[in-house]
Amino acid sequence: MAVRVRVPLAALFFLPPMKHFLYIISMVMLLAACGVDGNHFKLSGRFLNMNQGEFYIYSPEGGVDGIDTIKVVGGRFTYERPCERPAMLVLVFPNFSEAPIFAQPGKSVEIKADASHMKEMEVKGTKANELMTRFRRQTASMSPPEIQKTAEEFINEHPDSPVGLFLLRRHFVQSVPPDYSKAVRLVTLMLEHQPKNGELIILKKQLAQLGHGLSGASLPRFSGPALEGGTVSDADLGDDIAVVCSWSSWSYDSQEMVRQLNRKARASGGRLKVVAVCLDADKKSCQHLVERDTLQIPILFDGQLFEGKAFQELGLTGIPDNIVFNRRKVVAHGLTTIELKSRLNQLLGK
Repeated sequence: MAVRVRVPLAALFFLPPMKHFLYIISMVMLLAACGVDGNHFKLSGRFLNMNQGEFYIYSPEGGVDGIDTIKVVGGRFTYERPCERPAMLVLVFPNFSEAPIFAQPGKSVEIKADASHMKEMEVKGTKANELMTRFRRQTASMSPPEIQKTAEEFINEHPDSPVGLFLLRRHFVQSVPPDYSKAVRLVTLMLEHQPKNGELIILKKQLAQLGHGLSGASLPRFSGPALEGGTVSDADLGDDIAVVCSWSSWSYDSQEMVRQLNRKARASGGRLKVVAVCLDADKKSCQHLVERDTLQIPILFDGQLFEGKAFQELGLTGIPDNIVFNRRKVVAHGLTTIELKSRLNQLLGK
């Protein structure tokens, strides 16, 4: 919480020069310790069983450009960045597990965790982060169906919370299999309490398009700008076995999925066609990954993140995401990288 310190200006002129200097320094340190200004967000904390190391932070909503690295020294860390609007950030730990953090302008949050038991991580400082901590601990030992039921109960009880959007995407839209009918009901409920939430509005539009991603649906017509010029469209997917996927520089899981698809396509002798929709805002970040991983599949890049026309026309729902087609009909949607490799092996007869 910010603390306002009132000091009579005239009092400064009666202090000796050295004391004057020390007084100003002490006031600056006091104010810095009290929090952050209204245009920044601060994240700090400590880890047991991680004395030195690093982890990463990105924003699926564009709150952070690319991926930032956070250094852990002596088991502690501090991260501060400009923040003009509420945003969800995602922490990526060395074991590639992820955890959401809900940022607000002018707020500070603190993390306490044992690096060997990240499911018990505690985040304090705002209501949203404390609610997410409670949910994480409550579901730490639950099965996926139990977690989904608890997530539904949470959204019904807290339809005004930003945590609900994260749980909705994770447990109803990106789950295997997804539960789109329940997702539509829940997003409608949340919009009644958050009518100006742009992310919810976009998600509702995406859910309206998700008939394209249901098993048996036809490959929709789409087109968009290619990363290196020209156009990428449904024609690039051919008439045999094909995959469209979403990926970005700020999602490790999606990068691994694209690398695997690139290898599969090259080894298939032309039978497997892939189009990757990049959700980066920065074209250079996307180009860097294409060059680094020697990707030879068509890359659709429009710089519109989740609002891209092709992303919505295809019925993609998040990142990473994928839709598998056989003879231009949907046969799978939202597979993990391991599940995707297995399904493509079946389709390719390997």
